[in-house]
Amino acid sequence: MRLISLACSNTEILAALDCAHLLVGVDDHSDHPPEGLEGLPRVGPDLEIDMDRVEALSPDLVLASLTVPGHETVVEGLEVRGIPHLTLEPTSIDDVYHNIIRIAEHLEAGGVTGTLERARELVRGMREALDPAPEAETGSDSDPSILIQWWPKPVISPGRRSWVDPLIRRAGGRNPLGHEDRPSRPLTDEEVAELAPDAVVVAWCGVHPSKYRPEVVYRNETFRDVPAIRNRQVVCIPEAYLGRPGPRLVEGLEALRQVVEAVRSGGNRDRAVSSR
Repeated sequence: MRLISLACSNTEILAALDCAHLLVGVDDHSDHPPEGLEGLPRVGPDLEIDMDRVEALSPDLVLASLTVPGHETVVEGLEVRGIPHLTLEPTSIDDVYHNIIRIAEHLEAGGVTGTLERARELVRGMREALDPAPEAETGSDSDPSILIQWWPKPVISPGRRSWVDPLIRRAGGRNPLGHEDRPSRPLTDEEVAELAPDAVVVAWCGVHPSKYRPEVVYRNETFRDVPAIRNRQVVCIPEAYLGRPGPRLVEGLEALRQVVEAVRSGGNRDRAVSSR
């Protein structure tokens, strides 16, 4: 079976299912696992997918994702050309589990046997790591407020309809936009200051962690009275751990727990979580 993945999360799910060897092409941003992607044709970034190249690779299935804003146009291009595809649109952790099973079902239907059982094992392991006891997920006003930055200017942060929202709660924190029924939205600097987060997590999408610049947050004069700034609680967590709805959300949860612990203990976080 010949597969093309157009999103990092889909690529990483395939790798976790031991199916990376079926890939004949990936998007420009897929980077994990590096050993499984070496030498594969790249079909373009985000909204600039080269449909001619996709079609030339003769895929049996293309895995697309609507987690990338504007990716609807890419899906329309696949439909116009009659290229077989599966489009995923997770907004919750349960959606991530469901999508892993959906991918496996399509692979099984394409003759890749054993994939569904591996998917069930993967989901079981993720549930053990990510799903809390009911009393452990409070999200109360007394919990540390953790603002995730998907982008710095303007600041873009997740709302309730993001898989990161429950991750923050399960880490013992509170999403300051958790009351808003949306995946994410831009914030003015004044809104960030009013939200007054106890910690800011830099997880800029499409930017390599080595290029994250927490000083961009610290030097913003509008943020000078924000607790996260006063207490040096700005931390860099690779977007790969938080922004990709797939198996590495497990690492994302652990990284968020470290942030919450640092806020509660009064420790100086002010450093990056290393990318693996």
